[in-house]
Amino acid sequence: MRKKEKVKNILEILNRKFGKPECALKYNTPFELLVAVILSAQCTDVRVNIVTKEMYKKINTPQQFANLSLEEIEEMIKSTGFYRNKAKNIKLCSQQLLNEYNGEIPQEMEKLVKLAGVGRKTANVVRGEIWGLADGITVDTHVKRLSNLIGLTKNDDPIKIEQDLMKIVPKNSWIDFSHYLILQGRDKCVARRPKCIECEISEYCIYGKKKLINS
Repeated sequence: MRKKEKVKNILEILNRKFGKPECALKYNTPFELLVAVILSAQCTDVRVNIVTKEMYKKINTPQQFANLSLEEIEEMIKSTGFYRNKAKNIKLCSQQLLNEYNGEIPQEMEKLVKLAGVGRKTANVVRGEIWGLADGITVDTHVKRLSNLIGLTKNDDPIKIEQDLMKIVPKNSWIDFSHYLILQGRDKCVARRPKCIECEISEYCIYGKKKLINS
């Protein structure tokens, strides 16, 4: 089966299962989403939402974060892991937004990725969620793992994986496809213990087919 046909079937199955997907991170403004995505690196969305729920009641603008010391930011985000680096990025990113964009988040990919702590993954999430724009496909750990297990790519580098997926996933499904793989990764294709027997898309997955044959 050609990869494009495989993707079409997977999209249909996961659309029936999950419906229209939504971002798991809780936010009220584009900046709150940007900070939440920065915090989500090597951290669960559940933990990020717990941290931001309390933090955003007091601090939730570039100006407020720019005025805080690194130690103050670190204390608020400590439980998300890698908090020193994240605090540094959030503070610098806030300063950049104030100095270069009047505190507003730019829509352009090339401008977003120049902000501290913002790579293509973060930029894709923000652009897709806030403006419905898709210059690419968000590749997080779930998308990376499932894309390889299914057989949609043989690459390990997120940028190369994104390029592979962009060739076979319809552009109008770039945002949803990423969401679906993330949701399926949490529900069935769990790292280290994938539930292939229960997985709705196992017939289109190279790893899943092998697992079922050998079970």
